[in-house]
Amino acid sequence: MTRAIRIVDGVAFGGDHPPLFIAGPCVIESRQHALAMARTIRKLRDEMRVNIVFKSSFDKANRTSIESFRGPGLEAGLEILRAVKEETGLPLLSDIHEWQQAEPAAEVLDILQIPAFLCRQTDIVAAAARTGKPVAVKKGQFLSPAEAKNILDKGREAGNERVFITERGTSFGYQNLVVDMRSFPIVRGFGAPVVYDITHSMQKPGGEGKQTGGTPQFARPLARAAAAAGADGFFMEVHDNPPAALSDRTTQIRPEAAREIIADVLAIRAALAPL
Repeated sequence: MTRAIRIVDGVAFGGDHPPLFIAGPCVIESRQHALAMARTIRKLRDEMRVNIVFKSSFDKANRTSIESFRGPGLEAGLEILRAVKEETGLPLLSDIHEWQQAEPAAEVLDILQIPAFLCRQTDIVAAAARTGKPVAVKKGQFLSPAEAKNILDKGREAGNERVFITERGTSFGYQNLVVDMRSFPIVRGFGAPVVYDITHSMQKPGGEGKQTGGTPQFARPLARAAAAAGADGFFMEVHDNPPAALSDRTTQIRPEAAREIIADVLAIRAALAPL
C-alpha cells in the first residue's frame, strides 16, 4: 500500500488517509489578495471538512514571456506567506526555482514544490529533500510515469521519505497536454502518494503567443477521473476573478468551482474500495 505522508500535525495523506487538497492563487499578487484568498480557502476547508494546504508562488520564474508578472520574490513573498499562516493556520506550499532557496523557504513553508521543468535537476531536488520538509515534485511533461521513480529515489538518497509526485499531464504534440490515468496507480506502486494537478493539466503551453492558454471546462471531469484512478491529492489554483489574474488566467478556477470539485472527489472516494 502507498505510504502516508505527514504534512503537519493532524494533516496527512496517502494510504488510508482522506484526500489532500492544495489550493490558492497561482502567484502572490499582493499581500491583501493573498490574505483574502487564504480566508476563502480556510472557509472552504471548514465548511467541507477536508484537509487543505494553501498554495501561492512567490516567484514564477518559468513564465512564457519575459514581460509576464513573476511575483514579489523570495523575501517579500515568504513574509506574505508567513502572514497567511499566522492569520489562517493553513499549511503552506510554494515552489522554489534554485537550490539556494530551499533552506529559507523551508523556514516558512510546510511543503516545498519543485516545478515540472526542474524535476530532473538533482541539486534542487536534493536540497529540498535535505530540509526534511515534504517535497512535491511536479512530474515533467517530458517524463513517463515510470520515470518518476528516479525522482523519488533522489529524495530518499538525500534522507527524505516524504517526497511525492504531482501529475500534471504529458506533452501530446504542440501546446497540448494529456493526462495518462495510468500514472496514478503506477506512481502509487512506488510507495509514494500522487497528487493530480487539475490546473496545469488543462494548460495549452504558449497557446496564446506570449501567454499560456487553457481548457478550464475539463477541470471537473478530469478531477473525477483522477479520483477514480486513485489520486491521493488534488492541486488546483483558485482565484476570485480568473480573467483578471496576473498569471494563468485561463486555467485558474473560482472558489465555487473548487467546492464542486471537492464534493465530487469526496463522493467518488466514498463509493470506491481502496486501490
